[in-house]
This record gives sequence, structure tokens and C-alpha cells, in this order.
Amino acid sequence: MGNKNKTISFRVNEDAFEALQDIAAERDISLSAVFRDYVDLLVDHDGQVAVVPEDELESNAGDDDSHSFPPTVEVPKQFIREHERLELEADHLREQLDEYKAYVNELQDRLEEEEDEVLLLDELDELDDQDDRYQLR
Repeated sequence: MGNKNKTISFRVNEDAFEALQDIAAERDISLSAVFRDYVDLLVDHDGQVAVVPEDELESNAGDDDSHSFPPTVEVPKQFIREHERLELEADHLREQLDEYKAYVNELQDRLEEEEDEVLLLDELDELDDQDDRYQLR
């Protein structure tokens, strides 16, 4: 069975709502994305997430480097290279798509120009007969 998204609904007071909107605006994401990030964080850490004021965080930063903020993750070079390769491939595919779109547009323009030009099969036969008369035998 697929992983379907579910909707969660709850109420917050107006001050909290405005504060959340400010957080979303500061991070340049939607309000929904703020909640999704928080829920993902809760799930990833089995609900063991603590909200700590920034001043406490800065004072504790010197005590233990393992709890630095923002958290950092070391990414293998192979992953970065693969990501760069995929970005290049995506750029190439976008260029090809643009070329194909331009070609399709050109074909559609030509079709519209030639739309008035209708040849009937009977007329083609008459043209062939006329050409036969003028050929040397």
C-alpha cells in the first residue's frame, strides 16, 4: 500500500499563529512547510525534541560540540558527484525538451500556413496526365 499524505487540523491562538507566520516568512517557506518540518523532526527523533531558546543554545555551545546548532551532516563525495551528474543530466534533458518544443511549434506553424492549401486526389491525377503529355517519347 502506498504512503498517502494525511491532513492534521488543530487550533492555536492568534498570537501563536502570527508568530508561526513570522517564522515561515523568515525561512521563506509556507506555514504548512513549518509544520511538516516540525512533524518530520518529531518522527525522526521518536518525539524526543526539546525547544531551547537561542541564548541558552549559544551558552551551551561551548560545553558540548555534538549538540551544535544548526546540526551538520557529513555527506560522502560520491553522493555529491552523483547529485552533480544528475543536475547536469536534468539540464541536458531540459535543453532537449526546449528544442523539441521549438520543433513542434515550427511544425504547427507550417501546418497552419499550409492549411488553406488542399489538394484533391483527382486534381493530382489531372496534373499527372498533363505532365505525361509534355514528356518526350
